[in-house]
This record gives sequence, C-alpha cells and structure tokens, in this order.
Amino acid sequence: MQAYLETDQGRRIAYDKIEGAGPGVVFLGGFRSDKEGTKALALEAWAREHGRAFLRFDYSGHGKSSGEFTEGCIGDWFEDARAAIMQLTEGPQILVGSSMGGWISLLMARAHPDKVAGLVTIAAAPDFTEDGMWQAFTEAQRRELMEKGQIALPSEYSDEPYVITRRLIEDGRNHLVLRAPLHLPMPVRMLQGTADTDVPLSVAVRLIEHAEGPDMRLTVVKGADHRFSTPDCLRLVETSVLKVLQRLERTDA
Repeated sequence: MQAYLETDQGRRIAYDKIEGAGPGVVFLGGFRSDKEGTKALALEAWAREHGRAFLRFDYSGHGKSSGEFTEGCIGDWFEDARAAIMQLTEGPQILVGSSMGGWISLLMARAHPDKVAGLVTIAAAPDFTEDGMWQAFTEAQRRELMEKGQIALPSEYSDEPYVITRRLIEDGRNHLVLRAPLHLPMPVRMLQGTADTDVPLSVAVRLIEHAEGPDMRLTVVKGADHRFSTPDCLRLVETSVLKVLQRLERTDA
C-alpha cells in the first residue's frame, strides 16, 4: 500500500519501503523521474532477495508526491530526500543516486556524512542546472528565462517539453558541489556510460577528480546511455552496492 511522509515544509512525499538488514539502501531518482522506474524497481527486487532494507520515494512535484514539478528546485528536492532518509530509515544508509539523484546524494553526504554509509552514483549530474543548463543557454534563452521566469525545452524522453524555471537555476547556485571542497569519507562507486548524451563522461571525470575520499572508484561502460537500464547495467548497479557492503563489512571487522 502506498505510504506518505509529511515534511516540515508541508510537502507530502510518496514512498515505498521494505524492512531488512542494515545498512539499508535508498534510491534517489533523477530529474522528472519517479520511484517506479526500472532502476528503482530492479534494486528493490535485489534488496528483497538479499534481505536488505530498502527505500524509494518521489520528490515533491514528481510521481505520486504532492506539488507541481515547475514549483520545485534542487533545494526543495534535497529537503525531501533528507526528510525521507532521516525519518524513514534506521542507521547509516547506502545511497544510490541516478542523474540528479547523484547530485542530491552528494549534498546528503556533505551535510550528513554520519548518515551515509556509502554512495553509488549512476550518471551523476552534480551542478547540472548551472553547468548543463545555464551555460548551454543562448543569450536569448537566458533573457527569456529572466524576464518570463521560465522557458520550455524539448525532451527526448517525453512528448511534453521540460519547463525550466528561473527559480530552478537560481536555487541551484546555492547547492553547487563542484566549486568548494567535497569530502566523501565513505566508499563511493561511480558508474557512467560513454553514450550518455545528457551527462557526458567529462562530468564523471570532473567529479572524481574534484572529490576527496579514501575509497572512490569510477566504472565506465562503453556504449551505455543515460538510462543505464540494460540488464548488464542493472547488474552492475547491484554489484556496486554489494561491493560497498563488502567494503563496509571489512572495515567493521
């Protein structure tokens, strides 16, 4: 049965949770995606098979959660993720962040490192509002965004265009992670495809070069696209979570 969490900001966050051993696994989805995606469901099935606690949820304005997508921004979605992780899980968690979820998982690791046992990122898109959107806009698009408060961009994933708001861009600047030191004291496994046209390989390289930590690895998959949802890619996600768990067990031993 669908469950909901009421946040301190008054947002209603839809989530699915299974009980199991810790550290649990939390899936953080991408921009305009939801908790019913292929990766989220595959990882839940894996967690269930292995008796591992698992949580997936929808940010506000996404999926079954309250709010309109165009009203949201990175700061809101980070607050949603933090509320879900802090209130719905016990002990440190392994965060699996896809695309924008990778950025939000990095924000969570920076703000609450004691709550994050490990990180697995899939085509992580840190700072994409600034580096992937604003920098790519023409002067005419920037002017329209500032004057009208939003612009519509075509999407290869939907017939509906992406509506990008001025608030999304301006709020994103308050949550950048590649402009200041980023210490990740937990095991980190980054996954990236070479055929990703939304988040190029250079972003993954920039992230692993920028971040500091004792145990970080980047795995590059030739030909994998941004969805990273082929059977082989899904197995790689599961294997990466398992390797983080094994590293944590060796550290505790």
